[in-house]
Amino acid sequence: MPPVVLSISRSHPSVSAPSGVSHADLAEFLEILQGLVREPSVVGTEDSFFRVLRRELEEVDVKIERYLGVLVARGREPESIVLSAHIDRHGLLCTGPNEFQYAAFIAGNQGELTGDSVSEQMMASISNRFNGQRVQAHLPYTGTYLGQGLISSSSLCEARRNLLFEIEGLEFLQPGTPVSFLDRLRVGETHLSAQLDNVLSVALIVYLFRKGFTGTALFTAQEEAGKSWRYALSWLLREGLATKRLLVLDTSPYPTTEAADAQQLVLREKDATASFDPAFTREIGERCLDLGILTAYKDRWIETENLTRAKPMSLGRTELGRLIAASEGRFSGTTLQIPTTGYHTVDETASIASVRAAIQLLLSYT
Repeated sequence: MPPVVLSISRSHPSVSAPSGVSHADLAEFLEILQGLVREPSVVGTEDSFFRVLRRELEEVDVKIERYLGVLVARGREPESIVLSAHIDRHGLLCTGPNEFQYAAFIAGNQGELTGDSVSEQMMASISNRFNGQRVQAHLPYTGTYLGQGLISSSSLCEARRNLLFEIEGLEFLQPGTPVSFLDRLRVGETHLSAQLDNVLSVALIVYLFRKGFTGTALFTAQEEAGKSWRYALSWLLREGLATKRLLVLDTSPYPTTEAADAQQLVLREKDATASFDPAFTREIGERCLDLGILTAYKDRWIETENLTRAKPMSLGRTELGRLIAASEGRFSGTTLQIPTTGYHTVDETASIASVRAAIQLLLSYT
């Protein structure tokens, strides 16, 4: 059975509202997120989600343009700040008779992956995580619903360096058909859950535009396959825009709820590829401090954890780090992440306090 979705209303008893984020603000945001979570956006087959997103943005006063791999929305002051969020989510791709592979890691994508991303390092540990998970198939371009199934088995294929799945009920599918995890937003007293990476950030930006955000937003495809930075870089080069104020929104995985809830928002000074812009990173950190938002730096946390780990964790390769390195620093910025647990599953969970903090911070840029 699909997970039960708790009702979301203006009288929802979740949390007392911190300064700047009313109960109505949160309810409006959750309504946007609830709708977007239901829309499939398997990495590599994001076209249908791009159209849904465009329809959402056309309700506000922004200029919208679609390029290969990126949808761009620009307000009245497009160069004031540039936000970025990837729209793709993990899912499966039919590659043969009742054979399905993890879409991000199919052979065509592996040239972009170097073995030190968080996703790749987690591959073996998540191989059995999806057994019993309900999934739905849809046409690649239109998103037309084709049917539902149940993952009956999954295993790691060392030869192909990918996860292989068998699905009951979708044996009729042809190669190239995307299959997404059946997902619904669940809202509790203190936390919300769904496959949040990275529809949570997409919903935040849509909400910001509704509230008067005047900057630019980039919505990129194929981040989970390591390709989104190329689409963002191509657009920035096309525009001739040399910016150090690119703010990339995402989620950030933690091993336990206690570790995730130790901070409301996650910042970074660097990833495994490049150092981020120190001035903009400092600006975001100071603004969080002024707003009373508790933050932590993920790269520092990982380096501290690695002091006592037998197998060090990767700093991760982010869209921003790849873009900074490829442009030799012409384009730079920093990241803003919401801490979560249950990374890359339909049970990825974030605290409502973190969501409120992200809304409060981002609204300060409207």
